Amino acid sequence: MTQVTGVKWTEKLGIPSSIAWGYLGILIFMMGDGLEIGWLSPWLIDQGFTVQQTSLLFSAYGVTVAVSSWLSGVLVEALGTKRTMWLGVLFYILGTIGFLSFGLPNLNIWWMVPFYALRGLGYPLFAYSFLVWIAYRADQERLGTAVGWFWFVFTGGLNVLGAYYSVVAIKLFGHYTTLWSSIFWVVLGAIIALIINKDKLEPNQGSSVKEKLYELIKGVTIVKEEPKVLLGGIVRVINTTAQFAFPVFLPTYLAGHGIPTSTWLAIWGTIFTSNILFNLFFGYIGDKIGWRNTIMYFGGIGCGVTTLAIYYFPEWFNGNIWIVGLVAILWGGLLAGYVPLSALVPSLVKEDKGAAMSVLNLGAGLPVFVGPAIVGLLIGSIGNVGVIWVLAILYFVSAILTKFITLPEETK
Repeated sequence: MTQVTGVKWTEKLGIPSSIAWGYLGILIFMMGDGLEIGWLSPWLIDQGFTVQQTSLLFSAYGVTVAVSSWLSGVLVEALGTKRTMWLGVLFYILGTIGFLSFGLPNLNIWWMVPFYALRGLGYPLFAYSFLVWIAYRADQERLGTAVGWFWFVFTGGLNVLGAYYSVVAIKLFGHYTTLWSSIFWVVLGAIIALIINKDKLEPNQGSSVKEKLYELIKGVTIVKEEPKVLLGGIVRVINTTAQFAFPVFLPTYLAGHGIPTSTWLAIWGTIFTSNILFNLFFGYIGDKIGWRNTIMYFGGIGCGVTTLAIYYFPEWFNGNIWIVGLVAILWGGLLAGYVPLSALVPSLVKEDKGAAMSVLNLGAGLPVFVGPAIVGLLIGSIGNVGVIWVLAILYFVSAILTKFITLPEETK
């Protein structure tokens, strides 16, 4: 493994100096990738799409995100980080060009779906591969802080900068050109992370094709060899399940208590501003009080309690926007309590950290389906209150599961 010396002041912040440029690259790449998140679906509906068609489009995208999330870690072990990340850039560019050239101009759903799905392979291979890179480069005692910075730039680009950029770009260029501009930001982020950043994390030298295939299989077999990795993957699924479930039913519920959807969207944006700040906080706290303790008490129990509060406070306080907004922002902050998972899970194994991260990354991709599926399957029979309790109980279960994710030195 080749490692170069970077700017030392980043070490004081908890960022490995050898890959410091990579963090900036992730921020810019994810800004390009996430610029349409807040407006593509309603815009397509305005163009004549049905809700079912947009649902099909994003479901196909979610499938490839989940697959790519799992592949990211094991491909790093088989191909190296930079090759895997360049592969993500390639998929993103090809998918975007096809989506914007063949599908969107004619609003042809049968062209749009496969190309948007191809695009979904891009960001997990790029961003989550860098997360494996961090697991190898960061000092063990500061790994929680290092991954906290990763989630800061990841979420900051995807959910914050991308949204703010779109507000300006749509006014200046229109929706279609704004989508094309995403390629510029993605390529710029790739140049910073993969060219300006000189560090390398190479695969095992001399590996045969058979050995490279074995690395891919490791992404499955590792859960048998180290069951705690599987527990970590399950906890990671629970982490953001509510994040993808809430938008399906919560705006309608809150509207019934005098909180319009436009106001909820403003709260939703503020939630993730809070989240990116707390990503750093809980990365640091995890290094101080223990990764498991942070996940259990702040992530599991904290999110469980605030999930219930998000439902009951609008009733108890007559839709008071300040109280509801405050508890929602608190939930977003506590959601970052799961950040140390990205330090805990790869530390369960001495080798095959990429395979361990693949399980964790798959857990990051699956909530795209699990959250809406819980709402779709259960809301008709148990209503809003039942769905909220299911989501809250899942958080409490994650706290219990985390209790059993002990590091090797803790079990001696």
